[in-house]
Amino acid sequence: MKLIVGLGNPGEEYENTRHNTGWILLDFMLGKKVDWKQANGTKALLYKDSIGSKPVEYMKPTTFMNNSGLAVAFTKDKNKLNLKDIVVIYDDIDLPLGKMKISYDRSSGGHNGLESIIKKLKSREFIRIRIGIAPITPRGKLRKPKGEKATLNFLLGEYKKNELDELKKLSKKVAEAIEVIFTESKEKAMSLYN
Repeated sequence: MKLIVGLGNPGEEYENTRHNTGWILLDFMLGKKVDWKQANGTKALLYKDSIGSKPVEYMKPTTFMNNSGLAVAFTKDKNKLNLKDIVVIYDDIDLPLGKMKISYDRSSGGHNGLESIIKKLKSREFIRIRIGIAPITPRGKLRKPKGEKATLNFLLGEYKKNELDELKKLSKKVAEAIEVIFTESKEKAMSLYN
């Protein structure tokens, strides 16, 4: 089995915020009508499907972001998954909105959800799909908020409709990349999509 995790925060007030990009991408990839099931034994919503002939479980941890690792580690252990069978999708303020980057065996880059997963898995050796959320200037430079408070307000701020449209377009590319990761290799996906 393969596990695809979208990071976010539970609660309506976080629904369309930038920090919920992982959840938003899963919704775009799978469609809003997916019947998410509350997982027994852990705080997560799960949906079972397949990619090619491989069974896949999609997960939205329902802990807050900084405890995402609890649900991921529980599901990994319960299903006896290898780390290479886990893909985590999350927001990245160091990438422009509408861009993605596949990475593997890297630090958390200061992302609390990712840090929690690394600690609970006791490893960085899993695949991540980083989704850009930062605006860019007309010249194409990142326009990141300055300071901790401004950054937090930005992360917890809601997407505008045109930004969600951008993510919806990107979700098709993310779904294709995941299929390549699981049917061919992460290296092939990186060469095609990074």
